[in-house]
Amino acid sequence: MSTAQTFDIAAIAPEEGRPAADRLIAGDPVFRTWNIEEADGLYAGVWESTPGKWRIQYDEWEYFHILEGRSVVTADDGTVFDLKAGDRLILRPGFKGTWEVVETTRKDYVIRL
Repeated sequence: MSTAQTFDIAAIAPEEGRPAADRLIAGDPVFRTWNIEEADGLYAGVWESTPGKWRIQYDEWEYFHILEGRSVVTADDGTVFDLKAGDRLILRPGFKGTWEVVETTRKDYVIRL
């Protein structure tokens, strides 16, 4: 196995999903995820969502970079992260709050369990 990997998401079939019904707050968001790497508790890929709002809770570390669109992540303590293309954020285990996709958002991400 190579120690480096290039990728083209056009060659990867996306998985589709939605937030769990008990976490949905508004809208009918649809997720598309292009999984690029899944190994030893590390996940990397590209994620996209149509508009909507839902509760989030993290048990893992996630770093992401917004590629396009606009989202608002709000922590339960009231801290607001208004995210647009070019913005980056790290969510640590224990983070709780909401994710609102205002304009269809695409991000690349790395998750570590």
